[in-house]
Amino acid sequence: MYRVKKTEHNWLYKKIINKFVFHRLSSINGLVLDFGCGLCPFKSDILGVAEGYVGIDWSDTLHSLRADIIADLNKKIPIKSACADHIVSFEVLEHLSEPMHMLNEAFRILKNGGEITISVPFQHWVHEAPWDYYRFTRYGLYYLLQKAGYVDVHIQHMSGFWSMWLMKLNYQTKRLVRGPNFFKLMMRIILVPFWWLNQNVGPILDRFWFEDRETIGYFVTARKP
Repeated sequence: MYRVKKTEHNWLYKKIINKFVFHRLSSINGLVLDFGCGLCPFKSDILGVAEGYVGIDWSDTLHSLRADIIADLNKKIPIKSACADHIVSFEVLEHLSEPMHMLNEAFRILKNGGEITISVPFQHWVHEAPWDYYRFTRYGLYYLLQKAGYVDVHIQHMSGFWSMWLMKLNYQTKRLVRGPNFFKLMMRIILVPFWWLNQNVGPILDRFWFEDRETIGYFVTARKP
């Protein structure tokens, strides 16, 4: 799972994704491919329920390269057809210039009856520039997955308005942590309690002020027939 450090400005986002992945683990089995694996934060969790794990990422990753297979997800992936039981891709689709191509390739690589699990941000600032191309609505995600041939498409919003808005506020205030080391330390001393409070209050407010049109992101599952 993602490491959740309560002094960070965005630990809530990681905690939310961890929660959704945890509840999905019981449906993950067989050979699992992780598209855009990055630092492979979910590898050990997946191997706890699946028979095998293969991480796939490209050589221009901004993280340490830990992939088992080096490949550009915008192009043909060097993996044979109908070999995988499950494909996961967390916070990756928005970084692909050709997201439809990746979904088509995943469909090709999955066995019949195989499943795909995806998470994507929705209301989120530009990150890992210049490789940040898209923000998808639930309707755009549904359209793309159906067009690629998937069935049983299920899309969940990962937060409500307040968690989303307070997270965006945290990202903006993080910009104040700059300059000489002493100044950065003082700003963190001031901001860490503010960040912590926001990320605890947001989910509580979401329960009382329900809104699924404003969300941090979406968690998506679908199946190849």
